[in-house]
Amino acid sequence: MNKHFTTKRIVMTALMAALTVAGSALRIKVPSIVGTSAFHLGNIMCALSGILLGPWLGGLASGLGSALYDILLDPAYISESWITLLTKGAYGLVAGLVAYGFHTNWHASTKKYLRALLATIAGALTYAFLYLSKTCFYSGMLMKGLTLEGALWGTLDKLPATTFNMAVAIVAAPLLAVAISKALKAAKLSLE
Repeated sequence: MNKHFTTKRIVMTALMAALTVAGSALRIKVPSIVGTSAFHLGNIMCALSGILLGPWLGGLASGLGSALYDILLDPAYISESWITLLTKGAYGLVAGLVAYGFHTNWHASTKKYLRALLATIAGALTYAFLYLSKTCFYSGMLMKGLTLEGALWGTLDKLPATTFNMAVAIVAAPLLAVAISKALKAAKLSLE
């Protein structure tokens, strides 16, 4: 069997997708000009997916888990779940690309925390750009019919929650990635 699609990797991908749903569900909603904004823990799981599983499976887990949250747990987001699949998938993909960059395995790295930190920052910045662009152009201008100026104001309204979610992920995900990697290795469940 291909080393990328072992039973262990498929199970870990499904587990990270489920944890992404759970992290996304732990949220506080805040009213916004272009809908709602939320403080949540889903971004931590998106970064962890990329770091622990690599770019492709990590992107799949983070995108699928976030889209499943939209579809199953918050009907207000069903129509945008396909966008969530792509933007949150990009979060895990970019985090994985940075963590596994230069053809080295993150799990074998001696500087795991630094690589996990850089991976989380890259994934968080990528997602923030995509999410704020979607908020402005899709949600604001296309769906709400706002002018560019109005859509930009609506996008600024989302900035505090987006920044908070980024900061929490940047602090928590690298620490969790290192701890989980050690625990997986000790339990002989490592994905190396």
